[in-house]
Amino acid sequence: MKTKLTLLIATLFLGFQFGNAQSGDCPTQLSLFASSAKNKQYKSALPYYENLVKDCPDYSLATYQYGIRMFESFLEESGSKADAEKLIGAHRAKLQYFKSDPKVNEGDVLADIAQVMYDNKVGTTQEQYDAFDKAWETDKESFKSPKGLLTYFSLLIDLQEAGLVDLQQVFDKYDEVSAKIEKENNELAVNVTPLIEKQDNQEDLNKSERIALKNGEIYLKNYSLVSGSINGKFGKVADCENLIPLYNAQFEEKKSDINWLKSAAGRLSGKDCTGDPLFKKMVEALHSNDPSADSAFYLGRLEDESGNTSKAMTYYKEAAELQTDPTKKARAYYKLADDAKAKGSYGTARSFYNKALEYKPSLDVAYLKIAQMYAQSANSCGNTTFEKRSVYWLAADMAAKAGRVDPSVKSNADAAAASYRGLAPQTSDIFQEGMAGKTIRIGCWIGTSVKVPSV
Repeated sequence: MKTKLTLLIATLFLGFQFGNAQSGDCPTQLSLFASSAKNKQYKSALPYYENLVKDCPDYSLATYQYGIRMFESFLEESGSKADAEKLIGAHRAKLQYFKSDPKVNEGDVLADIAQVMYDNKVGTTQEQYDAFDKAWETDKESFKSPKGLLTYFSLLIDLQEAGLVDLQQVFDKYDEVSAKIEKENNELAVNVTPLIEKQDNQEDLNKSERIALKNGEIYLKNYSLVSGSINGKFGKVADCENLIPLYNAQFEEKKSDINWLKSAAGRLSGKDCTGDPLFKKMVEALHSNDPSADSAFYLGRLEDESGNTSKAMTYYKEAAELQTDPTKKARAYYKLADDAKAKGSYGTARSFYNKALEYKPSLDVAYLKIAQMYAQSANSCGNTTFEKRSVYWLAADMAAKAGRVDPSVKSNADAAAASYRGLAPQTSDIFQEGMAGKTIRIGCWIGTSVKVPSV
């Protein structure tokens, strides 16, 4: 009898809770839902969520924040399209009722919806692509997911291969997505580089700096991997064999279209299709119609390929001075540096590599080239054998930096750094010379100091 009475009271109590919730007791309803959700008791939480979305859909953003976690858990367990649809519904409701909340980025939410559709085969390829495209066109700034960017472009390639979109649309989207990744990479590198230098100088990082560095390096790695995958997919459809016939067919009609010339010449340059006569025709038409930083850069490439290094450098300097786009400015300085390095003007080359890094801090290859020049100068800079070998420490530091700003080359950069350190003075040499912890000034074109490790 006592047991029956207890069950009756419990039933009445729960009925009272749900009745109150349904009659507008939103705080209680949310509290019960959040309490279960926080403890990942999602099956118990589900009825409260259903009441919330029915009676209090615009009461609290937390409803959908916890709801999304709940449905992600259900989906992970079941893998069913039904749970995928519920997760999508939670995302859409979050956007419907809290679009103006500063914590909600529309592009980010739309991209999440599109990713759920793709991962769970909800909708056709076209519908999945359209979902990503809506996120991109609605709020490009907050569409930052490396995985989302890769999926977005991959779906377009699938549509192109199925004959549903033309090659030019793929080219245009590749430019947009690549520019987005470049922008995010550069912003991350700007934030991360000072922290890397602080860490390399053995200065302590506070908690927020450690978190920022860790997250920054993770995103740099992910963007780098995604960029490589996108370039790989794009390369299959945008090689010289496809580009040159396409642009040859369009040239006569488009040769006075500045935007088309810039885009086409840029793509031929980027894919190293500059040996074809079409590239020269494009560059000459571009420089004739609209002399600019871009056309000056392309003329520099033509002179480079003809072996006219000095003339090429003149064009690259013009391009660097005129250019306003940071990435293209870095590219011009990098070409100047390469030409100076080829001529043996290492001091000038380093200055240009450093200028390139100012405008593109994630340009790993610039660090590697500086490291290479240091290593090649080890026997020429320094008065003693110990000083000369100390140059390899500088080379190692430069190589290691390449791996920090671009994690995709970290293994190769670390291998190069280890190789350089193997050529530098070892513990026994440092001890024998009594140089532990001392600072050595390296002369010649290097003109900088290096601190000997303590032993």
